[in-house]
Amino acid sequence: MKLIDRIALGLAAFATLGASVPAMAQSAEWQKQVARIIASKQTYPRTAQMRGEEGTAKVKVYVGAGGNIERTELVAPSGSSTLDKEALAMPTRAGSVPPPPGGAAAIIVPVTWKLL
Repeated sequence: MKLIDRIALGLAAFATLGASVPAMAQSAEWQKQVARIIASKQTYPRTAQMRGEEGTAKVKVYVGAGGNIERTELVAPSGSSTLDKEALAMPTRAGSVPPPPGGAAAIIVPVTWKLL
């Protein structure tokens, strides 16, 4: 391979890397936005409070290209079935979120309940 070909290949790789950095930053910002929107729908179920239940559940949220919440999936239970049900319901209550920057996407959102 000639030197000029290696330089061109290196520049192409650098340009591709440079183009993906803003997309990754945009994706990270989108993930934060989605997590905030979902967190705004969090409640502490009264029965869980009365039983002293605490924990963190991790929910995988599937978001369509238009921003609609398509489905949720529990990927790490909290230790309380009541809190787990609440974690799965929160994204549905949000209804929709900003459209993902690269089309349909999935995000894992941790949800924590702690009694004060």
